[in-house]
Amino acid sequence: MINRRSALAGVAAMFGTSLFAPIARAAGLATNAMPPVIGEGPPSVAVFSPGQRALMAALSDRVIPTTDTPGAIAAGVPAYIEKLLADWSLPAERAPVLAGIDMMEARSMKDYRVPGAQATPAQLDALLTLAMNDQLPGGAEFFDTFRQLVITGYYTSEIGMTQEREYLPVPGEYNGAFPYSQVNKVYSA
Repeated sequence: MINRRSALAGVAAMFGTSLFAPIARAAGLATNAMPPVIGEGPPSVAVFSPGQRALMAALSDRVIPTTDTPGAIAAGVPAYIEKLLADWSLPAERAPVLAGIDMMEARSMKDYRVPGAQATPAQLDALLTLAMNDQLPGGAEFFDTFRQLVITGYYTSEIGMTQEREYLPVPGEYNGAFPYSQVNKVYSA
């Protein structure tokens, strides 16, 4: 089966030059491969407070919700994000993500009078839309980085590779006249 690092390199290509530096490091694409290679397991340090972690998980679930396939929560995206930020990022690279989570929390309290983790899906969507459209201070930077983290975490997870997409370790025979209408899923290799 494909490993997460190989999958990271493939997913990273879709973001181009605006790739978040810790993702590039984890994929082995950065020239300054600092910090050193980190193994499996929990993050070396806690990046998020319990409230930030809950909001980050709720926002992740809005970026890739559960549909006919499992969403970001089932794929372990929140744990992936914390691991990446703890073990593959520098403190200055974590700052915009933490500031963005705090900004979303403050805006949720201001607009809806509830903590962000308790906001409804529609309220979370509205907050993400404000950030995406840069209608919050630093919103666009946070949204772009956060979206990269969620998408990368999801599509390099086992769920993303095997349930959302189909994994073919050895593709079948080449058929140049295969009818496009019979293609069911995009394959990752």
